[in-house]
Parts: sequence; C-alpha cells; structure tokens
Amino acid sequence: MSWFNEGPRPGKVLASAIGSTAAAVLVLAGTAAPDAHAASGTLGTAAAGSGRYFGTAVAAGKLGDSVYSTLLDREFNMITPENEMKWDTTEPSRGNFNFGPADRIVNHASAHGQRMRGHTLVWHSQLPGWVSSITDANTLRSVMDKHIITEMNHYKGKVYAWDVVNEAFADGGSGQHRSSVFQNVLGNGFIEEAFRTARAADPAAKLCYNDYNIENWSDAKTQGVYNMVRDFKARGVPVDCVGFQSHFGAGGPPVGFRTTLSNFASLGVDVQVTELDIAQASPTAYANTVKACMNVARCTGMTVWGIRDSDSWRTGENPLLFDAAGSKKPAYEAVLSALGGQTANGTTPQVRDSSGGAGQHWTLR
Repeated sequence: MSWFNEGPRPGKVLASAIGSTAAAVLVLAGTAAPDAHAASGTLGTAAAGSGRYFGTAVAAGKLGDSVYSTLLDREFNMITPENEMKWDTTEPSRGNFNFGPADRIVNHASAHGQRMRGHTLVWHSQLPGWVSSITDANTLRSVMDKHIITEMNHYKGKVYAWDVVNEAFADGGSGQHRSSVFQNVLGNGFIEEAFRTARAADPAAKLCYNDYNIENWSDAKTQGVYNMVRDFKARGVPVDCVGFQSHFGAGGPPVGFRTTLSNFASLGVDVQVTELDIAQASPTAYANTVKACMNVARCTGMTVWGIRDSDSWRTGENPLLFDAAGSKKPAYEAVLSALGGQTANGTTPQVRDSSGGAGQHWTLR
C-alpha cells in the first residue's frame, strides 16, 4: 500500500562492487570515530567494517544542539544536508548563489572525519519561482547547467556523491517521467543533460539518481527507473549510483527489496539507501532493510533521514533510531547487529520486536 500526499514533504521543507578492499580502505580512511568507542560499537564504524557507510540527514540549524551534534559525530560517517543544498536555498534568484548554510554542514563534516552526499541538484520541488516560470528551452537548459556547474564546483573535492536528479518519475502505473518544468520544457533528455553536465563539473564525484517508491521490483515506477539506468549505461551516460529513499511504513521493506537492489547493481551501478525512516521504528523492519543492503556487494551505504524522532519530517510516527531525548531505541541495536557491530562491552545486540508486521510499504512525498 502506498499513500501519496501531493503537497510538499512537510519536514523536508521545514527542517527537511564498490565492494572491494580498496573501497573499504577509502571508507575507513575518512571516517575515524570521533571518540574512543570500540571500533564496531557505533553505526558508522560498524558499517565501515564492510566497506560501507552509515549516514544521516543533517540540518545546519541544529548543529548547535549538543545532544544532536554529539550523536551525529559519534554514530555517523556520512552526512546529507536536509535542505541546505536544494535550489531554493542555493540560488534563490538567478545567478545569486548562497552556499552559507550548506558550508556550515560541509565544514562540520570536514572537521569530524565525515564524508558528504550532495542533495540535490535538479528537483521539481523546493524550486524558486523564477525557475518554475521559465518557458524557453534554451534559457532553462542554460540555467540548469549553470546551477549544476556552480554548485558542484563550489564543493569540488568535498562531496563523495551527488543526487544529480531527484524524483523525476511519476507515481502510479505509467513508468514515465512526472510533469515538471524540466520535463515540460526540455523533454525526456533533461536527465541525461544533467548527468553529462555533472560529470564534466566534477569527474571524481559519484553521480546518483534518487527516488522514492522504487523498492518493489514489480512496480511500474521501479521498472521505469531501471530501464532509464540500463539505457544510460548502454549509451555511456555517466550514472554511477541509484538512491532508494526507503521511507517505509511500519512493515518495513517489501519482501523483494534485496532483489531490486541486486537487479540495479547488475547494471553496473552502486545502490544506496538514501533517506531511510520506518514508521514506529520496528527493530525487525530496520534489520531487514539493513540486511538487504549488506547482502548486495554494490550496496555501498545507508542514510537515515534524521537523528532523533524529534528531528524527523515524520516526527509523529517516531521513525528513527534515537528518541527525542537522544537515547538509543531497540531499532538502533537491531541496526548495529545487522551491520555486524558490537556494543561497548563486546556483546552482539539482541533484536527485540513486538510488531510482527510484514512488508507493507508506505511512502509520503
């Protein structure tokens, strides 16, 4: 079951293989734990043990909260800005760029040995009115390319991967692109244009396509994204990874989530869980999601969309790994165990769950 709210994502607006030894070294080199915790006793360090990352979405305005920043720096080795790199913040008027809020996050990450995912360059939402009102194809193409180049150049060498295009596919059974200013003015080619522009801007960054409700293999939307990635790989369009947002209902991932990840990975791209949250934070649902990634060599990492339940865009559903006070929830222990980690006293966490739900997939947008 999927439920779609056609308004903006509330919290996201308001707050909002590699699989090789070399990759493991790369991850471990840049993500040392900022405190004296046991090497496998935190989420980030446990993930790094298999050459993966475990990250979170961060809001610049919360970095001054000591509980928030302590959890961030102890547990996570990858950061995604929640809203600070989106177009309405970074280029509110044409040609006038504002990187201050995002710089705060990037500088924090650099100071604490954390890597960055860039989110997002081209998206139909949180888009300034001056962009949405463009009707001339040459103008929009120029504006889109300049935005990509300027933002990527500003963070060149500081961002591991970019969500180049976000949520370009329609919900429902069409398997086609959604209506947006980019689609309506530039046509189907705008995604390829964005990826080629991004590769030229920063050849070292991973370039990702990111979307929601593409976890179930048989869904038309999933197939639409798969067919696009397969076409891009066949024609040499530079796409390196596919992000699965994974905003799940209480039942967690669909039964075939691992199959979906594997099928995309077989195209020659990395796969990442990019915006994970699960209504009521069932330990079993969280463990199943993490295990799906761990069982696919090219699933290179996972990111939860917020730290504490009070930081979540779905705060009323308590969907994260820490409660409002910053205490670990049972789902935390389940994730740590699924990552292969251990608690501070050297024991493997026990997964406790009373939900018994199975596989219902629910997503807000």
